[in-house]
Amino acid sequence: MNSKINWGILGCGWVARDYVAPGILAASNACLVALSDPDPSAMAAITALSPGMASYTELDRFLQTPGLDAVYIATPNHLHRPLTEAAARAGKHILCEKPMATITTDAEAMVSACRDACVQYGTAFDQRFQARHRALKDLAASGALGTITAARVHYACWTPSDWVPPTQSAHDNWRVDPARAGGGAFIDLAPHGLDLLQWIVGEQIIEVGSLFQRRVFEYPVDDGAVLMGRFENGALLTMNVAYNCPDAFPRRTLEIVGTEAMAIAFNTMGQTPGGSLTLVNAKTGASREVLIPEADDLSPFQSQIAAFSQALLDGAPFAFTPERDLHTMRLLEMASASAGGVRIAITG
Repeated sequence: MNSKINWGILGCGWVARDYVAPGILAASNACLVALSDPDPSAMAAITALSPGMASYTELDRFLQTPGLDAVYIATPNHLHRPLTEAAARAGKHILCEKPMATITTDAEAMVSACRDACVQYGTAFDQRFQARHRALKDLAASGALGTITAARVHYACWTPSDWVPPTQSAHDNWRVDPARAGGGAFIDLAPHGLDLLQWIVGEQIIEVGSLFQRRVFEYPVDDGAVLMGRFENGALLTMNVAYNCPDAFPRRTLEIVGTEAMAIAFNTMGQTPGGSLTLVNAKTGASREVLIPEADDLSPFQSQIAAFSQALLDGAPFAFTPERDLHTMRLLEMASASAGGVRIAITG
């Protein structure tokens, strides 16, 4: 019986290099065996982490890697559907970066392809696996916050058209290209907040509306957006996402307001562990930090890979179903439609 899942990565940009590959390599039940990218130098930056793994510029050869069990898709958004369908046909389980796709019909086709091929599909919402978010989920479920009345997210960064990651020299900011991204700051950042809030609160969001802006940068997609909505039992949410927020500002905050306590998570939204989670008592105003054991404060990517791998090893469904991810995708489209004409959706 296998004790590890053999993983391959499709798309070897900075997220794959800095977070996905190290997460697979650190997970005790996973092994990284293959890479695929049109750019050999992008793959070389990952093979340097663990020499000897196979690397292919051709998709078919990658999918034929002996022993390959699962694929992590970390490509631009417009490629998520065709790559998911190809991997599913090859019998590979799939963990795909958010958003699922640029439009809901593509996301639905991805789920259907995986179901028809009897392989598991998951969307890589790594922030579900951030230790402080998991502690906040437990607090909300225990009733420690009381009746939740509101949730707020500020998730932003500085992303000019010529932006490059600090560890990358080549410039190709596909995130502001409507043909590859399907939009701008909203489609990139809002999925994390929508997914995370529904999971923490334990309820679906049923109503959304939004306003988009193109305020600072001249690229043809939104550089900022505000979303508001309502959970099924009446709690309200607001979210501000942006590419036009200087990185030196406080820009990653999550707040859950209840009748007994307010939870404030600071610098927890992102690709890394750390940050802080504070509870403010509703009666006294006293604050206390929720401390996370060092052994639990792991890379969210490592924890996500480990959880998906364990589900495959156990023959069990991944804890986060494709149906919940499709609901989040539909919320994105509903909110985009209400914004009126800023987002460019890909239909072909």
